[in-house]
Amino acid sequence: MAHSVPPLPYGFDALEPHIDARTMEIHHDKHHAAYVTNLNAALEGSDWIDRPIESVLSSLESIPEDKRTAVRNNGGGHANHTLFWELMGPDGGGEPSGALADAISSTFGGLDELKKLVNDAGVKRFGSGWTWLVWDGNGLAVKSTPNQDTPIMDGEVPLLGIDVWEHAYYLNYQNRRPDYLAAWWNVVNWDAVATRFEEAR
Repeated sequence: MAHSVPPLPYGFDALEPHIDARTMEIHHDKHHAAYVTNLNAALEGSDWIDRPIESVLSSLESIPEDKRTAVRNNGGGHANHTLFWELMGPDGGGEPSGALADAISSTFGGLDELKKLVNDAGVKRFGSGWTWLVWDGNGLAVKSTPNQDTPIMDGEVPLLGIDVWEHAYYLNYQNRRPDYLAAWWNVVNWDAVATRFEEAR
């Protein structure tokens, strides 16, 4: 069965004023949809089209070379955005709790320091890409990836990711990427991050 865009789990305007409704609509209905359309076109006629996107992205070396770049870019875009919608919510923000909060404190010294590291990685990402909190197999780590690359490609589990492509923020923030990153933490869904953390461990 071909890959498809998951429905947004809240209204386009649910994240306002931090992320505006028009940006969410274009981001979900146009950008994400384009990644899925192009991914399905690249995988058409192969058994890869029926596999979970995480399986496809962790096996890129097995994808035919003439399709690999398209699958990397569009499959990464599909996986990253599917996760991105889950990591945000209208009741977001605040602080994590439980084992996730303990791990953040022991690894980074607290939530404020984690935010600084994630935001800094996002600000310093040249051009388009993502900034991440990942489980690297041993513990928590912050990293940044270019374009639509995903930590899945490196065998890591993305726990939290922020899209720093201009299409994610430009209508509201123009060239002020740091302001967008600072505002994003008001919509983070810590329950979703915690669930991923528990599964990764």
